[in-house]
Amino acid sequence: MTEAEETMKVQLYIRAHNLKNVAGAFKGTSDPFAVVTVLGNNRSAKPEVLGKTEVMKNTLNPDWTTTFEVDYELGEPKNILVKVFDEVRKGDNKPMGSAQFCVGSVLGAKGNTKAKKLAGGNGTLFVRAQKAKDYGSLKLKMSGVKIANTDGFFGKSDPYYQITKKVEGLRGSEYDVVHRSEVIKNNLNPNWKSEMIDLRTLCDGDLDMILKLDVYDYESDGKNELIGGIETSINGLINAKGRGGFDITSKKGKQKGTLKIHQAEVVGGDDAYARATTATATAPAPSAPPIGMMANMNIAPNSRASTAPKPSFTDFMSGGCEMSLCVAIDFTGSNGDPRKPGTLHYMGDEHTMNDYEKAISSIGSILANYDHDKKYPVYGFGAKYNGVVQHCFQCGTNSEVDGIDGIIGAYKQTFKSGLVMSGPTVFTEVLQTAAAFAVSGQENAARNGMQNYTTLLILSDGAVSDLAATAQCLNSIKNAPLSVVIVGIGGADFGSMTFLDDQASDID
Repeated sequence: MTEAEETMKVQLYIRAHNLKNVAGAFKGTSDPFAVVTVLGNNRSAKPEVLGKTEVMKNTLNPDWTTTFEVDYELGEPKNILVKVFDEVRKGDNKPMGSAQFCVGSVLGAKGNTKAKKLAGGNGTLFVRAQKAKDYGSLKLKMSGVKIANTDGFFGKSDPYYQITKKVEGLRGSEYDVVHRSEVIKNNLNPNWKSEMIDLRTLCDGDLDMILKLDVYDYESDGKNELIGGIETSINGLINAKGRGGFDITSKKGKQKGTLKIHQAEVVGGDDAYARATTATATAPAPSAPPIGMMANMNIAPNSRASTAPKPSFTDFMSGGCEMSLCVAIDFTGSNGDPRKPGTLHYMGDEHTMNDYEKAISSIGSILANYDHDKKYPVYGFGAKYNGVVQHCFQCGTNSEVDGIDGIIGAYKQTFKSGLVMSGPTVFTEVLQTAAAFAVSGQENAARNGMQNYTTLLILSDGAVSDLAATAQCLNSIKNAPLSVVIVGIGGADFGSMTFLDDQASDID
């Protein structure tokens, strides 16, 4: 993976549900907005305020259209803090609660969406993440003709239009608001101003994606009333420019006015995407998404050179690819006697982590962010049971454990299982077992119309005993949807790991 691929732009979408009304007695409903801050990874790092959303008037279920971009480096923790406030025009804004999110955890969640209860308030905050790409912008100018009046005899509608797109969220398919126009007061023939709308936000660069274009009557109490709408696409808007326009209809199919398209054109962006008649945003089947940490070996089928851009990690995640993690731990005798202080597996101090526990906690927790169900197989290798060296055995009593604490618990249980630490250091059986787990995971996911990709984390204190056999094993499992991350523990010579990484690069 190149340096450019290691860091990417990630776009964040934010909405909230069931907020607490803090406006006060006889003051109506709160007008919420959110402030997004990137937190530093250490105490010396200063938080960076990315900005704030628009204010949503009189609602406790805001779906903000303002999005935020963050630089995200795979494997590096990136945390954001979202604070929600009620806007007070003549006074201090009132806090409505806050929540903290790890960007990696959001990317690894179902639908790339994470929900959290607000601290210091009521309600739930939702953050959705996707890779940011430059698809250009849509230059759009519309007007309405004879829009239906919903304000009765003594007033006229205050129309604005809203565009929503279908996304895969926590509960499956749902609609996200991606744009709202200005409100035109007391006018049944509104002439909205020309706007530049980001195509990435609007349709993920897919000019044929079906969008909902609805016209609402704005109400000061937040209970905006749907007048009518249509389903169309960016290409549909472009093709309708200068023609008769669209008739909008109510949910019951009654005609509620006409939308005229005066201007609709794609401006800027990558021609390969933005100007395509159809640009699908679905990620390809899993082959080898890059997970750039330490000695990373992406095992993938051989393929011919292509001019198409190589899909990134977030492309796989956004395309509905579930991620799984399994862990393998070195129990060879070269790690030292676990009863002696200073050895890598030392178990004598319950209040201090040994070197393996530190690696599981730090490296494992990063990779675990992307795991879809937070359940992990834990394998051991290099120990004797009943006088026979086992190069792959189950750690703990369960075939899969829950969370990082479960991995550490299974690791500790292994020392109570009657093993004798032995040798040599052999990876081949662990690699074959993980490959079988990966293939099974993909087959199970495919039955449900999904994809699955597995990462194997190997923790070892020294050089592998048979480099040739390991390289041959890697070649034999190259078609498995599997990446291997090897983490060296202690101060031994890990030069052979570089050789394996080179071999794996040839395969990839």
